[in-house]
Amino acid sequence: MTNRIPLMSRPVPVIIVILLALLLDQAVKFAVEMWLPFQEAVHVVPMLALYRTYNYGVAFSMLSGLEGWLIVTLRLFVVAFVAWLWRQTPKERGFAHAGYAFIIAGAFGNLIDRALFGYVIDYILFYTETWSFAVFNLADSFITIGAGLVILDELLLLRRRDR
Repeated sequence: MTNRIPLMSRPVPVIIVILLALLLDQAVKFAVEMWLPFQEAVHVVPMLALYRTYNYGVAFSMLSGLEGWLIVTLRLFVVAFVAWLWRQTPKERGFAHAGYAFIIAGAFGNLIDRALFGYVIDYILFYTETWSFAVFNLADSFITIGAGLVILDELLLLRRRDR
């Protein structure tokens, strides 16, 4: 029986997924810029609103005081590091490879915003009457999903080793 290489462990499918995710991210951000009012909540369902705002930092506006070129350099370093991890990870670990692809797509999506506008367009807000989560975007969701897939892959690897 031969071991099949998971789809997301192959370069061409990964590149296609990254490009499709980037296209979707940028299309949604374009629509948000065109039709969503700036810093006005548009309630979608209880606890979820669309709220267009600009993030001048990195995740959750951290490091917003840094120069734009430094943030771009930091993000490029992260993308290069994740791409290196993708190449170093054994091919049979498909969940990790898929996770790295989503992380790269999300990082590039926010990097495009930063390069074009000097800020990242955020628009998703979860909230309650007494609390609200940081406003984020689809690219941030891709990064979170990617990290979750990498963690899932690590947990599955631990489980296989314990057998």
